[in-house]
Amino acid sequence: MIVDVATYQDGKRSEVDGLTAGLDSCRDTDDGFLWVVLQDPTAEELSEVGRELHLHHLAVEDAVTGHQRPKVERYGDTVFVVLKVLSYFDETSSVETSELMMFVAERFVVTVRRGDTGPAYDVRDTVRRDPHRLELGPKAVMHAVMEHVVGEYTRIDDELERDVEQMEEQVFSPDRSSDAQRIYSLKREVLEVRRAAVPLVAPLKALVNDDHEPDHDHETGHHVLDQQARFVLRDVLDNLTRTVEHVESYDRLLTDILNAHLAQVSVRQNDDMRKISAWAAIAAVPTLVAGVYGMNFQHMPELSWRYGYPGCVLFMVAVCFGLFRVFKRSGWL
Repeated sequence: MIVDVATYQDGKRSEVDGLTAGLDSCRDTDDGFLWVVLQDPTAEELSEVGRELHLHHLAVEDAVTGHQRPKVERYGDTVFVVLKVLSYFDETSSVETSELMMFVAERFVVTVRRGDTGPAYDVRDTVRRDPHRLELGPKAVMHAVMEHVVGEYTRIDDELERDVEQMEEQVFSPDRSSDAQRIYSLKREVLEVRRAAVPLVAPLKALVNDDHEPDHDHETGHHVLDQQARFVLRDVLDNLTRTVEHVESYDRLLTDILNAHLAQVSVRQNDDMRKISAWAAIAAVPTLVAGVYGMNFQHMPELSWRYGYPGCVLFMVAVCFGLFRVFKRSGWL
């Protein structure tokens, strides 16, 4: 559904009655723009917005389908941006992914949310409270959204770092625990962050290097967006690159931790088997002796001897104690 439609002129918000009225209002001004926000829109709603704003049908089709790879594409005068929004939940130490798409042109910006974008979409309120940024137009809104989304990546990066360190300590602690499932779950969380962050590096580099920069006026050869905004975008790229490097290192480290955990499980199983074998060998001696003397033969040694029973018991105890000392000295017990 359409969550919000408003125009912004000189950093000030004005309510409008529908897309057409908003576009007409923007055409009457030199620097105003329209901001449309949609939440889980239907194909009909997106098609209507596409017709009103003359969006490219391929970009609209991607927005309808969803589940797109993070990217920045240009369709004429409109830039189509796909971002993966990550949310970290402390209660379960899990990462959930939703999708945010933007259509950005000179006079409008359309944001399409799919799924629960969580705290990342507070950026809309943040931008509203910054009139100077709103004065710079839709491209500044796009940069602000990217900055906020990547900022969430950085925060989740810090949370994952703590989780990985705790997992490493737990695996190498003397306490026995079943950590394989937790390690695998953590690897899945790292993979979610990688899927969101890694594909976004190349488009951001292209924006910083002007390869796909939508703020370039081809007629005048000047940049509409001020240089300070470009510096902010470069800082966003630095944060994103650092997050990608950290996440890739977490993935390798978790693989090593999982291998170490499996090796520890194998060693513990071998230790358990040696202990079981040692106790079985010790138990075999009295079993053998008792089995021999339990046979119903009339002529057997020590049957008529007065000290035969205690002597036999003492012999079994002595042999068992000797085997125990041998196995203990060899490390089997």
